[in-house]
Amino acid sequence: MKYTVLIVDDEENARIFTGTFLSGQGHEVFSASNAKEARDYIRQGKADIILLDVILPDGNGLSLLEEIGKLSFRPPVIMITGNGDIKMAVDAMKNGAFDFLEKPINLSQLAETIQRAGETVSMRRELAHFRQSQHQDLEYIIGSSEKMNTLYDYAQRVATTCVSVLITGETGTGKDVLARAIHKMGPRSQKPMVAENCAAIQSTVMESELFGYEAGAFTGAEKRKHGLMEVADGGILFLDEISSMPIDMQAKLLRALEERAFRRVGGTNLIHVDVQIIAASNRPLLKLIEENRFREDLYYRLKVVNLDVPPLREHKEDIPDLVGHFTHFFNSKMGLNITDVSPRVIDALMAHSWPGNIRELRNVIEHAMTFCDEPVIDLHHLPAEYRNYSPPV
Repeated sequence: MKYTVLIVDDEENARIFTGTFLSGQGHEVFSASNAKEARDYIRQGKADIILLDVILPDGNGLSLLEEIGKLSFRPPVIMITGNGDIKMAVDAMKNGAFDFLEKPINLSQLAETIQRAGETVSMRRELAHFRQSQHQDLEYIIGSSEKMNTLYDYAQRVATTCVSVLITGETGTGKDVLARAIHKMGPRSQKPMVAENCAAIQSTVMESELFGYEAGAFTGAEKRKHGLMEVADGGILFLDEISSMPIDMQAKLLRALEERAFRRVGGTNLIHVDVQIIAASNRPLLKLIEENRFREDLYYRLKVVNLDVPPLREHKEDIPDLVGHFTHFFNSKMGLNITDVSPRVIDALMAHSWPGNIRELRNVIEHAMTFCDEPVIDLHHLPAEYRNYSPPV
């Protein structure tokens, strides 16, 4: 990969010699003869990598190195000196220099050092792009309220750790969307995320759904079936409505999580897997524990980190952003070109209590756009029960 290299050296011949070599390697080269010129280039962002001489006519290269170290994006700095001073090299490395080269510069050593520094540049670029793209992916969940920004920050941290996560919150708050965002932000993003709603699985077949079965394990089992934990190996298994899992199945799930292994129904071989578990519940699990309907040990095994998604009524300031997101989404999906929402609509939506949370808001916007033949959504496009809003006099 090619980079922009800034050479800071008061010796013109040295700048020409080094610059010619690096240009021949395909890099874009800028040159500065003193610290002032170097600062101008750095301020303009014209430096992926900096070759910095220690002795400069208007200052010390180590002082400029210290300044560069305080920048939000710190270009790798390769210090250069003709003095061969070991102490100076040590001081430079302590102050954040990427490497230290002596004059006359060995060109093969320079090329190798530039390549290593370039790897650091590429990593930082990718990380910045990754963070930005993930923030864009989560905008429609997060909004700009303090509560949702905090949730977003926690989700980012959790995504990098691969710990078990319990997502709690009312129906319609976006627990499943948050789970998918964690998957997308984390190191398992290239591996599968397998989702299952525990409330939708019959208790009699839940074990075979999670762990699979061998051929002949029961009537109708004509061939081997891989369970969800096996399919999710290396990735994430998302268990929605975990509170609906039968108590006997909870014990088997706990054992599988602790051992990171299980047996298929009707099988004897132990199957080892590497699966991160994200569970979600809209019911208070602690109350279910008191009622002996949920295992306490499983609860704490799942709840290494608990992310609680607040109901929409607690962050209504996000409603305008959410409306904008859903309008854009349904414009693409429905082939429409609705460009705005009237202030009366926003006022009406802000006055609603939203028992169905974000999912309810999504449905309201979809309804309004279905019946809107104009570029602006107005109050009469909303479902009837949302029109009974009287603005304050």
